[in-house]
Amino acid sequence: MAQPPPDVEGDDCLPAYRHLFCPDLLRDKVAFITGGGSGIGFRIAEIFMRHGCHTVIASRSLPRVLMAARKLAGATGRRCLPLCMDVRAPPAVMAAVDQALKEFGRIDILINCAAGNFLCPAGALSFNAFKTVMDIDTGGTFNVSRVLYEKFFRDHGGVIVNITATLGNRGQALQVHAGSAKAAVDAMTRHLAVEWGPQNIRVNSLAPGPISGGPQAGLSTKVTASPLQRLGNKTEIAHSVLYLASPLASYVTGAVLVADGGAWLTFPNDVKGLADFASFSSKL
Repeated sequence: MAQPPPDVEGDDCLPAYRHLFCPDLLRDKVAFITGGGSGIGFRIAEIFMRHGCHTVIASRSLPRVLMAARKLAGATGRRCLPLCMDVRAPPAVMAAVDQALKEFGRIDILINCAAGNFLCPAGALSFNAFKTVMDIDTGGTFNVSRVLYEKFFRDHGGVIVNITATLGNRGQALQVHAGSAKAAVDAMTRHLAVEWGPQNIRVNSLAPGPISGGPQAGLSTKVTASPLQRLGNKTEIAHSVLYLASPLASYVTGAVLVADGGAWLTFPNDVKGLADFASFSSKL
């Protein structure tokens, strides 16, 4: 069985890295990564930068992306521009993209990683909480994609990778908000791939499974019953995104790549088990 690559908990760079892909795979490309200041987005930025890419990391929290950018640039030697941006606000997105283009002159890759999620029964989910998750995940993905299309991709081509989930594939307890939002993003992926393909824009989704340190890590005993019998890690997810964003996937568009060790096929829809560690706060 293939062993996972090394990873670290928290939002810190890897102390050492062994290239499985060509180190120059993204040489001098520029990636715009929403949600890039923490979690999976942070590791995607790091792995891209370790393959020659410059990055723009955007988040609502300026202190978070400022700290993340210092870590990323220090560990990789590549440029990282931190920007404060709310994906729900098109004027803020336009300003951030303008700033990134002024800094780098180009944007080759967009990673839509900004998201909001928590576990909550549908009957306890507030109207505002449902709307907020839809606005961040679905609306935010469209907003940033639409702005980048207008300002650069339409005339130069590009690559978009939307970070989604497998929640909507069969229906998951306590996740009607996130599952609905991510299912809509997967549909958006297919629509945009069809419309924008003739302009040399590839659009794909990457659906991660439970990862160590992630919100579903508390269900590790259930996850170990999945086909690969373990949790994944952030580096594994970043490698999958790297593939989709790179020339290695030059003929791949409109696809949803599931990177979850097969967990979506076997993960038990255990309402009680989920409720045991869920926080039922739905105030967003």
